[in-house]
Amino acid sequence: MTGAPASAAGGSSGARRAGPRGPSGAAQEPAERTGPGGATERDAAQRGTVPRGATEGGAAGRGGKLAAAAVNQASVWNVANLLTMLRLLLVPGFVALMLGNGGYDPAWRSFAWAAFAIAMITDLFDGHLARTYNLVTDFGKIADPIADKAIMGAALVCLSALGDLPWWVTAVILGRELGITVLRFVVIRYGVIPASRGGKLKTLTQGVAVGMYVLALTGPLATLRFWVMAAAVVLTVVTGLDYVKQAIVLRRQGIAERRAALKGTEA
Repeated sequence: MTGAPASAAGGSSGARRAGPRGPSGAAQEPAERTGPGGATERDAAQRGTVPRGATEGGAAGRGGKLAAAAVNQASVWNVANLLTMLRLLLVPGFVALMLGNGGYDPAWRSFAWAAFAIAMITDLFDGHLARTYNLVTDFGKIADPIADKAIMGAALVCLSALGDLPWWVTAVILGRELGITVLRFVVIRYGVIPASRGGKLKTLTQGVAVGMYVLALTGPLATLRFWVMAAAVVLTVVTGLDYVKQAIVLRRQGIAERRAALKGTEA
C-alpha cells in the first residue's frame, strides 16, 4: 500500500492541532494578534497605549459613575423637598400676615390662616411622597422637622404675643417639641424612636387648635377652640413622656447589647 499509516496520519493531524513545535519539540505559543499597522497588543502595552475596546469600556464606566452622581445630586430637587422648602418660605409670610394691621384685623388673620393651612397640608404630603416614591434625602431628613417646628413655633409665639394664647401653653408645646428632638439625637447611636400614633394625633390636634386660634373666632367656636387646645396640650405632654420612656428603654437595650458583644469578643 502506498498511503501513510493511520497512526502517522493521526499524529500529523494532532501535531497540527497542537500547533507548530520548536527545535526542542515543545509546542510554540500561537502568534499574537496584530492591530492596524502591524502592531501587536504587547507592543501597544509597552508603548502605553490602550486598545480601543478597553478605552471605550473605561469611558463608559466613568460616564456611568458621573451620571449616577448627577442623579443623586439632582434628587435633592424632588417634589417632597420642594414642598418642605415651600413650608419654610411660608414662615416669614405667615408672621407678616399674622401681625399685619396690628394683628387683630379679621381679614389679615384669614390670610394668615390660609398660609398656616397650606403649611400643614404640605407637611402631610411631603413625607408620604418621600417614602412612597423613594425620594428620601439627607436634606429632607433635616429640613422637614425644622420646617414643622418653625411654622408651629411662629404661630404659637405670635398668638401669645398678641394675647390670644397663654405663654405657658406656648412654652409647654415648644419645650416638648425641642426636647424630644434633642432626645432623638442623643439616643440615635442606640436606635431610632419611631413615630407613634399618639404623636401623629398630637400633631393633627395641635394644627387644628392653632388654626382655630389664628382665625378671629367668636361665640361657640371660640369656646370650642379652647377645648381643642386643651386636648392638644394633654396629648403633647402624654406623648412626650412616652417618647422619654422609649428613649430610656432603647438606651438600656443598646448598652446591654454592647456589653454582650464585648464579652463575646473577649471570650
